[in-house]
Amino acid sequence: MISNQVLQNTLEGLKEISRIEFCIIDTEGKVLASTFSDFSVQAQDVQAFVESQADSQLVKGFQYFKVCDDYQLEYILVAHGDDEDTYMVGKLAAFQVQNLIVAYKERFDKDSFIKNLLLDNLLLVDIYNRAKKLHIDADVRRVVMIMELQQEKDHNAMEAVKSFFGGKTKDFITAVDERSIIIVKQLEDGEGYSDMDKLAHAILDTLGFGLENDTHIAYGTIVSELKEVSRSYKEARMALDVGKIFFGDRDVIAYSSLGIGRLIYQLPIPLCKMFIKEIFENKSPDDFDEETLVTIDKFFENSLNVSETSRQLYIHRNTLVYRLDKLQKSTGLDLRVFEDAITFKIALMVVRYMKYMETLEY
Repeated sequence: MISNQVLQNTLEGLKEISRIEFCIIDTEGKVLASTFSDFSVQAQDVQAFVESQADSQLVKGFQYFKVCDDYQLEYILVAHGDDEDTYMVGKLAAFQVQNLIVAYKERFDKDSFIKNLLLDNLLLVDIYNRAKKLHIDADVRRVVMIMELQQEKDHNAMEAVKSFFGGKTKDFITAVDERSIIIVKQLEDGEGYSDMDKLAHAILDTLGFGLENDTHIAYGTIVSELKEVSRSYKEARMALDVGKIFFGDRDVIAYSSLGIGRLIYQLPIPLCKMFIKEIFENKSPDDFDEETLVTIDKFFENSLNVSETSRQLYIHRNTLVYRLDKLQKSTGLDLRVFEDAITFKIALMVVRYMKYMETLEY
């Protein structure tokens, strides 16, 4: 459960303090971590100690200690030094390793609980019973944030995120797949969506992630009960997908800001195809030239304001009117009319959504 590197770091720290050599071996005699330079474990000595009733024993000048987890033998700690306090220091070291086992076990249990909570794998009664045993508050405000990396995440990325949060016990950092890091953030009084947006940008900026390496953070709605955390997670997942389709220029996207894109994302593809056929007949927005598409985007960006759009495009007002008239003749939609503009805007978004779904099929 505890990595060998953690055990090694612990032994080296203990040696530096006490000037006593330590070694941790498993019940089969395999060395897991050691500060000894030339100590070799005798299998028969280990076996004899394992089978004995003693918790500690002096074997050939080396002090052996049993380290248990719920009365189950996990490790054997070996200590050796010239100091007469070797036994006492060894006993303290064994106690330290045992506490590490408990801490890592609790951490593992919490991580497993949070993963199952996110994936909606727990019954309601289990959520509150297990949360109580793990000392996790049930009635506090939380939000789920997902950081999606372009490449499969590595240990360094996960550790960097954990380091950013400074090991706060109220927040949980975990993963359920190979490309995402999930943050279950507990909110303080007064914190809201603007604070979450700032936090997401701070994570990307501090850790050196962002659009340049195609890293995104999405977050769901703020929930007030533990049982609703899975909903916030699903919303964050949807925000990631919808963000890729309609908000490619953003590296942070909130579920609450998805707008109509959230509705389009849930439409069945056959219905989308039928809608596009009704609007454009045998044409498609893909058939429009670049000039027309730029004009349309800028016109929508300026809230259908002809004067401002022509100014930003550096063209005469009459030129813009000519382009809009030409578009009306080919599609039957006049973008200067609000209802037609809405229809056209939705149609463009539907086409973009269909294109995205096609990429997922291949």
